[in-house]
Amino acid sequence: MMRTWQITTVTDAARARIALARLAAAYGVPTLERTRLATALSAHLRQCLTKGGIWVLTLNLAGSPAEEGLLHAVVTPSPEACAAGEPPWEVTVPCPEAAQAAEGGAIADDPAALAEALLGADEDTAVVLDKLTEQEDLVAFHREELHQTNQGVLALHAELDAAGRAQREAFAAERSARNEAESARRRLTFLADASAVLTASLNHEEIVRRLPDLLVPEYASSVDVWLFDQEDDKHRSAPHPAAAVVAARTGRPQYAADHPGNLPGVDDQPPSALDPARPLLCVPLPTRRAPLGVLTLSPPGARWDPDDAVMLIELTRRASIAIDNARRFEHNRDIAETLQRALLTDLPATPGLSLAARYLPATHGLNIGGDWYDAFPQRDGGLITVVGDVTGHGLHAAVMMSQLRTALRAYAVDGDSPGRLLTRLHRFLHHLQPDLYATAVIARFHPDEPTLTWAAAGHPPPVLRQADGSVRVLDAKPGAMLGIPLTQEIDDHTVPVAPGSTLALYTDGLVERRAQGIDPGIGRLATALGGFRSGELDADLGGSADRILHPLLSDSERDDDVCLLLCHLRGDAAS
Repeated sequence: MMRTWQITTVTDAARARIALARLAAAYGVPTLERTRLATALSAHLRQCLTKGGIWVLTLNLAGSPAEEGLLHAVVTPSPEACAAGEPPWEVTVPCPEAAQAAEGGAIADDPAALAEALLGADEDTAVVLDKLTEQEDLVAFHREELHQTNQGVLALHAELDAAGRAQREAFAAERSARNEAESARRRLTFLADASAVLTASLNHEEIVRRLPDLLVPEYASSVDVWLFDQEDDKHRSAPHPAAAVVAARTGRPQYAADHPGNLPGVDDQPPSALDPARPLLCVPLPTRRAPLGVLTLSPPGARWDPDDAVMLIELTRRASIAIDNARRFEHNRDIAETLQRALLTDLPATPGLSLAARYLPATHGLNIGGDWYDAFPQRDGGLITVVGDVTGHGLHAAVMMSQLRTALRAYAVDGDSPGRLLTRLHRFLHHLQPDLYATAVIARFHPDEPTLTWAAAGHPPPVLRQADGSVRVLDAKPGAMLGIPLTQEIDDHTVPVAPGSTLALYTDGLVERRAQGIDPGIGRLATALGGFRSGELDADLGGSADRILHPLLSDSERDDDVCLLLCHLRGDAAS
């Protein structure tokens, strides 16, 4: 269906608009679409009237009754305008009720029809306004939702910011705690390692030398140890800082600098006149009786961390204990060594027999006081030689050794054999010191006898170099240790000897090594003894003893006493 109107005046345009609105309503065009269509047509027709001329409005309904139709509105200009290139205006809207619109579309010319059309337009406008109000309400609702959402987003952002700050603060606190724990672990590890280094030595001078190596440069830039009773301390020309003197007098750590130290347990003092620009931490070396001295340190940087200062004070306390223990050890060792050397008698001169003895104190540990040797004649012309070792070390062992030596000399007056002498010493020691034991080997030489008589009690076996140069280890069954809670009779053993023979009596410190045992050491001793000629032993028995000791002890720290007694039967034979 198609309808056409010519428009030249405003009245024609109004009638065309009314006709379009009525047809659109008749064909079921929705109110909003109908209002948009009428408004758009009115605006275009107003432009057309402004341009003038004849304009043609064509309405065309396409589509079958069974289908939804389309309403096409086209405004074309007059032929003159088309010649001038004016394009047509057109619009298309759907018509859901096109089959029921057969009689719609006539444009009435009377006022009643125009009024009705005007009221219809107002109704459409009211519907549009209602829709517009609904849209405004919907927009307002969505605007409120958006506002609430924005508020929620802002609140969420605030919460996230707060959570982020809290998380960052937690991370920072955790990092700080981890750093503090690591620093504490590092200090404790250093304190434990440094304490182990200091207590590993029993030489107080070595401990003093180790302190700077431990502390510089991580915890101090310089370290000075002032020990009060050093012999050369009274003659030192360099004075000590005043803070060190205060620390020595009060027994409290002192900090001397041009600023407060704020160190726990440390008193602040003015800067030292010796070096005002250098801060000093002066820590006394405490003992149970009185301070040993003062440790003076300079910081590795501008100042110390308080925790580092606490650690340094604790390390100084441990160093003081180590130095005090080392001095006690050295004092006891000196007494034991002096006593033992005083008890080691000069060897007697015997016709046809040369004697050479060597005693070396231990260089590691307090293993002094147990080893001894002796040689003395009996009334029948025989010569008793003995080497022994008392268990334990220090003064107690040295005193016990002297008692055994005295008892042995007393028993030997009766002319007893080596086995009988050891048996009597065993009873003596068990009665005198039930908790102390000893080992010993005794050899008896007699100028009228071509044999050597010997006996051992828990002691390393003698080594005999015979006149022909061969070496024999006298390992016949020995007795048990002296002093053990056991009744025993120790047997004598004899072996033939001739001029040129040499007997070596010794203690386990010469041959025993912790990693190897005692047998390899005895083999090395036998090899060394067999390497001499009788002429060498005749000429210089003492030098031969030294040449035996050197190779056997060169690979050892000598953590035990060493005794060696060589008994050489002089003669013209050489091998």
